[in-house]
Parts: sequence; structure tokens; C-alpha cells
Amino acid sequence: MQKVLSFLQQIRDNNNKAWFDEHKAEYQQAKLVFTEFVDKLIAGIAEFDDSVKDLTPKDCMYRFNRDTRFSPNKMPYKTHFGAFVCPKGKNSGYSGYYFHIEPSGSGYLGGHQLDTGVYCPEPNVLKSIREEIYFNGETFDSAVRLAGDFALEDSQALKKVPRGYPADFKYADYLKLKSPCLCKHLDDDFILSENLLKNTIDAFKLTFEFNSFLNKAIELAKE
Repeated sequence: MQKVLSFLQQIRDNNNKAWFDEHKAEYQQAKLVFTEFVDKLIAGIAEFDDSVKDLTPKDCMYRFNRDTRFSPNKMPYKTHFGAFVCPKGKNSGYSGYYFHIEPSGSGYLGGHQLDTGVYCPEPNVLKSIREEIYFNGETFDSAVRLAGDFALEDSQALKKVPRGYPADFKYADYLKLKSPCLCKHLDDDFILSENLLKNTIDAFKLTFEFNSFLNKAIELAKE
């Protein structure tokens, strides 16, 4: 993964088309390394979550060019690589497992991390998730606790319990979530370890129950 990290460090400091065109071969090498890693990651996750077994890296990886049409940030390229492994692919609306590599100082997420969950679900999906938490709060709480050193992170969480739910509900804080997601921040040593693949799969395995809980609620919303 050193080639990936080195390229991202360079594009962080030279984010323009002229530099990119001159170093396109380095980008292609980095993309190949990352694609091969994602292919193995999908296979590893599928061993404990068969809902992702038919995915390809293309189903999970994001394009490197930024869409700058409506953004004040006109840098043409991303400074990270990411892959979201979830049922039916990254745009399906399901909860899944996200692998993110980003050198420090790049200003997107602030560094490397693993995430499991769903980001900005549709209103009907979020309603279904909250109902599932309300009726099965202990199960959700157990899934969160099973996730080891992953932590719930949601910068958009509500300040108050959403309307329709009792404020004194035992798991009220979970109902405030708008993007239920477990996060594990990583350092360069984790990313550059020769055991990166195994360590990543082992970490995501701890979040399987959490992911399954969310996808059960999402399935109900889609019916």
C-alpha cells in the first residue's frame, strides 16, 4: 500500500491537471494496487457476510476525479481512495463496510479510517432504522458494543430525541443518529502493515452484527 499512500501524498501537494498528466503512470499503479486490495477485501468480507459475495471492485470503488461544478473547492482530484463494500454496490442505499486511505493534512476525513454503516439515508429508511432501534434497542446496543474499538460517530446527530419517541427511552441517544456509523481511525502503521488485509477483515468482522441490524431495517423500508 506504500505506492498508494505515496501517490496520495504527492497529489495532496500538487492537485492540478498539469502535474497529474505528467504522473499518470503513478496514478495507474496506485489504482491497480488499491483495486487488487479491494478485490481481496470483498472476498474476505464475504466469508462472514455473504450479502457482498458477488461484488467486484468496480461496484465498490469511487472515481478519483472530483465533481467541482457546485463546490467552492475547485481542486480537480481527490486526495484519498475509498471503497464501500455493501449489498448491490456503493450506490444501493444499503449499509456496508467502508475502507478509506487518506494521508494526514488532506482535509477530507482527516486521515485513514474504517467505517461501517449508512450515510445520510433517505427519510423513510432513517425512520425504519429508528423504529428498529426503538423496538430492539438492546440488540442494537449489543451490536455497538461488539464492535471493539470502533466508535459511533455522527456529526449530524440531533440534539433532541426525534418527535414521536419518548425522551426517557433507555437508548434515546441512538435515536438521535442521522447517519448511523461506526468508525475506527487508523495510522500509517496500520495501512503499511504487511497484515493490512487480514487486520482490516478482522476489524470489519466485529461490526457484522451492527451492519446486519441496519440492513434489516433498510430492507423493511424498501419493501
